[in-house]
Amino acid sequence: MENKEKLKKYYELNRTPLKIKEEKPLSAKFILDACCGGRMFWFNKKHPNTIYVDIRKEEKGFIKYEKNYEVNPDIIADVQKLPFKEKSFKLIIFDPPHLVNYNSGIMFQKYGSLNNNYKDFLSNAFKELWRVLDDYGVINFKWNNQNVKIREILEIIKEIPLCGTKAVSKKNSNTYWFCFMKIPEEK
Repeated sequence: MENKEKLKKYYELNRTPLKIKEEKPLSAKFILDACCGGRMFWFNKKHPNTIYVDIRKEEKGFIKYEKNYEVNPDIIADVQKLPFKEKSFKLIIFDPPHLVNYNSGIMFQKYGSLNNNYKDFLSNAFKELWRVLDDYGVINFKWNNQNVKIREILEIIKEIPLCGTKAVSKKNSNTYWFCFMKIPEEK
């Protein structure tokens, strides 16, 4: 029972809203969330150093059973063609849709879906992220193995992760986390 109470307290502490610092202009931000969706990744969903990008915007209440869920990026843009200069970011979060050819249901509403051209999409997206990533910058990449296996994804990306891990849930949903660092080639 004691561990259960500790876990409950930890959960409550981590669900407490963080203090939001004064907003910086977009040009002063050095972190990019390239497929931000509902910003589920973030403890501070308005991190002052982050630009949140998504291909869509959805108002609160667009999901019937999750009235406060919204997709509210700073910039609406396609991750394959970002409106930023080369080497603009030190850290990039890349959590693209993991489902292929879904067009309904709550998972589709929250996270979107890839189509049959997912290989081209992921290849182009990763190349574009690499372009806007500064030297010695890091991409944190999350992928769920449900429809497309991670081995295939890593072949598509063509960059070698620096490190990573696998999280397995009770629902047998395998999620992988990878860290890529852009280390310049020696001249």
